[in-house]
Amino acid sequence: MTASDTKTVGQRVKELRRAAGMSQSDLAAAMGRSESWVSQVERGVQPVERLSVLQALADALNVPLRDLRSDAAPAEEAEPEELTKSNDLDGLRVALTGHPALGSLFEQPPAEPTPSLAEFRQQVDEAWTLVHASSYAALSDHLAKLLPSIEAAVRHAPAGERTELHALRAKAYQVAAASFTRQDQADAAWVAADRALQAAELAGQPLEVVASLFRMAHAFMRQQHMDQAEQAAQSAVAVMGPKTESPTCPAEELSLFGAMNLVLAVINAREGNRGRTHEHIDRARGIAARLGGDRNDFDTEFGPTNVEIHAVSTAVELGDAGLALEVAQQVDASGLSPERQSRFLLDVARAHAQRRHVGEATAALMEAEALAPEQIHDHHLAREVIRDLIQLSDPRIPESLRSLAERSAVI
Repeated sequence: MTASDTKTVGQRVKELRRAAGMSQSDLAAAMGRSESWVSQVERGVQPVERLSVLQALADALNVPLRDLRSDAAPAEEAEPEELTKSNDLDGLRVALTGHPALGSLFEQPPAEPTPSLAEFRQQVDEAWTLVHASSYAALSDHLAKLLPSIEAAVRHAPAGERTELHALRAKAYQVAAASFTRQDQADAAWVAADRALQAAELAGQPLEVVASLFRMAHAFMRQQHMDQAEQAAQSAVAVMGPKTESPTCPAEELSLFGAMNLVLAVINAREGNRGRTHEHIDRARGIAARLGGDRNDFDTEFGPTNVEIHAVSTAVELGDAGLALEVAQQVDASGLSPERQSRFLLDVARAHAQRRHVGEATAALMEAEALAPEQIHDHHLAREVIRDLIQLSDPRIPESLRSLAERSAVI
């Protein structure tokens, strides 16, 4: 066996991409994938074993398939079971493709025993745990099994169980939407959010409909469709606003209303509208004060801490690094999920980068990486700030920054 035979597919992709003079963005475009997907492949986080995907990589790199995997036969020569074998992120996208339970329309019984309501509840809770931990590979496998199962179940269940199954289905699709958004696959996020919205309405739960709009707004933001994101969020705020003025408004409704105001704050910050950004942050602060503490209604993690985290994030978006760092000093995010803590530290790093504080920014990124490595390695903002820090410190790039850049496949 030669030294090259011992290399992983990811290592070979990286070497061949560089030899071809392609950036990760170039290869992603040629593949019709996101840059974060290419990064995951090169680092071995995203295994690629389906031969059709390997062949597409080889075609994009303009090399023979065997240059990527020496034991791989061309796709047309492979056995059918080899062509269908896949343990990459396509699994979750495939689970969203077409009708979610076509066999049920033809009165076909479920292929596997149907889990109980209690088991479905546990599986949905587990999915949210995985997304809050930024464990996206495990989450993809989990949801690729859960979604078809619950889609079939809701069509065969006794009438008395269907309402709750629709509600669980809505929550499962919300998880999918959140994970796709954070993995830069906003097209799939939109589909998942739309299905969540429909399921929530069938469950007769208006607040779950709003929670689905929350996920949809984030998907539109990732696509840079700010007008659509604002429409999704503003429509919910307009309807909920009058009821939330009542002192007897339920806490979970207040929480969701506050989360939607944070969405609008981010949208306005990205559009450079300081006045409206601060208006929505202040409104969210008031709602959080009424709640009196951090909550996690509808898995939004809304509360006083998350409001201040958004105050930091929107200040960074507006270029107000000094304000962002001032607010950040008062934030204790340790009670929130690893994903939220990591994202907060990413915004702290961005603020330090705006101030050209390379050491402080690198330290914040490394702390964030320790909490949620997948998020820092793959998030487009993290990769942007790492590139900025390298440019700021070149030619004397700190070893810790260089190592982080290598782990993130930025260099």
